[in-house]
Amino acid sequence: MVTVSPPGTWTYALRLPRNPRAARVARMTVRAVLDSHGRPELLDTVELLTSELVTNTYLHTTGPASLRLTALADGRLRVGVWDSHPRVPALFGEAPSDNVPSDCDGGRGLHLVRAYADRWGGWSFADGPFDRRAGKLLWFETGG
Repeated sequence: MVTVSPPGTWTYALRLPRNPRAARVARMTVRAVLDSHGRPELLDTVELLTSELVTNTYLHTTGPASLRLTALADGRLRVGVWDSHPRVPALFGEAPSDNVPSDCDGGRGLHLVRAYADRWGGWSFADGPFDRRAGKLLWFETGG
């Protein structure tokens, strides 16, 4: 069977171990991929938001993560980060009900995704046809 992709679309996937350097590896991958596809205008935003999502997988889960970059036919870029914990953070659902205190050391990453991404969302695989693939996928889109 032959698979046909629209012109200008591509996908990269990377498995990340549970390691404090995973966010750095993800940033380096994003930089290399966007540079190789001539998308420097997306670099700062995608690098920051990807780093935030991958850092959360290290801080809040005990297993590996996966990063997927997908160029969509309309010029947007979708970034997905999968991890082994099934809970989708509240900020990827309803509007946030509280702000992070200015003296807090963390808690801003998902606020940054909401502020700088064009679209975002999350899916839990715990309660559905994908039970054997526990975990969740958080994603965002930008560009276009």
